[in-house]
Amino acid sequence: MLKAMLGEAWQAMGANRLRSGLTMLGMVIGVGSVVLMLAIGQGAQYSVAQTISTMGSNLYIVIAGSTSAGGLRSGSGGGPTLTIGDAEAIAELDGVANVAPVQQGTQQLVHGPNNWSATVVGTTPPYLDARAWTLQSGYPFGDSDVRAATRVALIGQTAADNLFPNDDPLGKTVRIRQNPFVIIGVLARKGQNLDGRDQDDTLIIPLTTAQRKVFGNPFPGSVRMIMVQATSAEAMPAVEASMVALLRQRHRLREGQDNDFYLRNLAAAADSAAETTRVMSLLLGAIASVSLLVGGIGIMNIMLVSVTERTREIGIRMAIGARQRDILAQFLFEALMISVAGCLIGLLMGIGGALLTNALTDMVIVISGTSVLVAFAVAAGIGIFFGYYPAHRAAALDPIEALRHQ
Repeated sequence: MLKAMLGEAWQAMGANRLRSGLTMLGMVIGVGSVVLMLAIGQGAQYSVAQTISTMGSNLYIVIAGSTSAGGLRSGSGGGPTLTIGDAEAIAELDGVANVAPVQQGTQQLVHGPNNWSATVVGTTPPYLDARAWTLQSGYPFGDSDVRAATRVALIGQTAADNLFPNDDPLGKTVRIRQNPFVIIGVLARKGQNLDGRDQDDTLIIPLTTAQRKVFGNPFPGSVRMIMVQATSAEAMPAVEASMVALLRQRHRLREGQDNDFYLRNLAAAADSAAETTRVMSLLLGAIASVSLLVGGIGIMNIMLVSVTERTREIGIRMAIGARQRDILAQFLFEALMISVAGCLIGLLMGIGGALLTNALTDMVIVISGTSVLVAFAVAAGIGIFFGYYPAHRAAALDPIEALRHQ
């Protein structure tokens, strides 16, 4: 029975090839658009997730507060309100995994005839663990280098490419303000952060060396910022509350007095960026789904025309014993076959378009099995939904009136 109905549905489609093809075109465009838009949206989510992972997880940045002198107020980081002692005290709090005080700025790096302006970061060994930053080659500096203020450095890929083109930087020397630094490690590539800045355009040196040889420090023991990593996402609220209470106590701030430091939750910023891309992906899918709706309306219109044209045929079928449910099933099968055929062609076009977009542009494209199945299921559902009314109308025809139809 099912095989016979499918055969008749195929014959009905073949009898009007051009009309069937134009009807399927709406589903082809709709499914292809949904698959392509979802692939672009999921690619954007993947790119943001990769960027977030390069920043490190469960991170807080504590920034020194501003100062005010003669009516002039400096921005964040302008006052010596954070110290190495603050960082050591934070490290003792429950739920804290890594703490790294940081003093950084832009400096000109020189090697032989080459020079390059890069971000120089003075910090301590836990910085690499907090940032989830590995070494491509070489080894990191240790606590002894920080205590002795040794002139060693870890170099990022961008800075290395510009200072040491076609050469291995390990063991080489770069100069910062006439101070020579030996490259002991090359950092693995990280790419851009959420602000679009190149994380690989950097040189990392011991904190004490940065303070004494590079930046200078009129306030001994002070740092510009402290990077804090919590043990887990669940521990972050408790860690934040503990840090604020600890720093207020250490800085002798009275109740009601403003904090002399700023606390930034990088995890919250990362979640906000990820949520934005998720919303964008849903919007792209919703916009493309309008094409499916238009395709469904096209199927309904053509099926209504088909019912009108085949009214006499329907009357003959009923006269020789076809039941209403048989007529209903027959026209539903025809609508479903048009929808599924258009869906399959649309899937191929959508996947092909996504692969072509990936090949011709730098966009990251992610084609997931879930998006393909969802597009297929929605297209089939639309075929049944919009095909039901014409099929019901055909099944409800009076056999005698149908036979009289010319």
